[in-house]
Amino acid sequence: MMDIAPRTSNIVSTAGAAASRLHHIVIVGGGAGGLELATRLGDKLGRKGRAKITLVDRSRTHVWKPLLHEIAAGSLNVGRDALDYLAQGHGHGFQFRYGGMTGIDRSRRLVHLAATHDEDGREITPERSFAYDTLVVAIGSEGNDFGTSGVMQNAIMLDTPEQAQRFNRRLINACIRAFAQPGPVQPGQLHVAIIGAGATGAELAAELHHTTRELVAYGLDKIDPDKDIQISLIEAGDRILPALPEHVAVAAGKILEKLHIDVRTRAQVIGITPEGVKLASGAFIVSELVVWAAGVKGPAVLGKLDGLEVSPTSQLVVKPTLQTTRDDNIFAFGDCSYFVPAGQSRPVPPRAQAAHQQASHLVAQIQRRMNGQPLRDYVYRDLGTLVALGDPGAVGSLMGMVAGRNIFVEGRLARLMYLSLHKMHELALHGAAKVFLDTAGRLLTRRSEPRIKLH
Repeated sequence: MMDIAPRTSNIVSTAGAAASRLHHIVIVGGGAGGLELATRLGDKLGRKGRAKITLVDRSRTHVWKPLLHEIAAGSLNVGRDALDYLAQGHGHGFQFRYGGMTGIDRSRRLVHLAATHDEDGREITPERSFAYDTLVVAIGSEGNDFGTSGVMQNAIMLDTPEQAQRFNRRLINACIRAFAQPGPVQPGQLHVAIIGAGATGAELAAELHHTTRELVAYGLDKIDPDKDIQISLIEAGDRILPALPEHVAVAAGKILEKLHIDVRTRAQVIGITPEGVKLASGAFIVSELVVWAAGVKGPAVLGKLDGLEVSPTSQLVVKPTLQTTRDDNIFAFGDCSYFVPAGQSRPVPPRAQAAHQQASHLVAQIQRRMNGQPLRDYVYRDLGTLVALGDPGAVGSLMGMVAGRNIFVEGRLARLMYLSLHKMHELALHGAAKVFLDTAGRLLTRRSEPRIKLH
């Protein structure tokens, strides 16, 4: 059977027979974990002709998801920082195929992809199917609106670089519009409401405080950032950063207070309109821009994967080996997977560190599977969490660094450690030499370019 064929084709081909004898590993999803896994398997197996590695994604470039709030705020230019999957595959022994997964056929071991189209509606790639011996699903998560009225129509989620860029364009346009209008800036005209005070919401609020002031400084002097630009962070729970230790939340709250962020806890959102946000208390927050960052769930396609078990939040349920419960040929990891460790009541959290650990684990386990050896269980290690709240603000808790105790960090040290997390991801993809040269180049270009994206 051909490894790649249109969905409607039943043609059986003997072309490329040598390649077809190779164990074919298909990885769906090029996020932090999926791309790291493809890169490392490509280096270990693909380059040496021991296996065929294919990475599939509905986008053609990769951006580290924890940086999406910086794209939205304008402090990171996705055009400069995105990684091209085709180039990465060429350099690391795997092939990239463009398209979003629509389903699978477990009996025939096929994964189906949708057609792709350009901005003019012209087809780029047709519907097609890929044969696999081992399938790894790592398509991440998407925002969960919990059925709240008006979210999809009037709010922006930050699940993809495209959504983050859309928010950034609307932010810049709103500021230019307010500056160019004949009258003064109206109440609420430059108000940003962020629903959900987890790490993404808190980081976006702080980043927006800094970047909007830089934006106004580029000649939009009619706007008073302290008076006209307001940022509200709205949380239904008792405190911000509900998934993190309380002392981290308290420290983060103090930083946000210094930035004059309007933090509202115990504030349940019941609806979003084109004019703003409705709260269960009856209050209404007039807002030009609304960001929804209140929770995540698995993409809807995970519930259509030929009977694979999904959790109540639409994630693929996996065993300790990270194999799906109903098919040992299929693995799932990262935000799209649901795994409750033995003795625990909660699943492994959807964090970049978990995806990184699981990718490292699967590099060895997939090789063991190919060699007919039993697989080892994955064990999650919580190394703590860092939250970036503008430059140089950051807070966090490091787990088990000294005699099993947690260490609280904040300020420049925490910021440096936060930045190092991204560098660790880059090291896994590129190696030390390229990361060093790339970092040096960015430090030089920052001196000759605007510090924020202006278009």
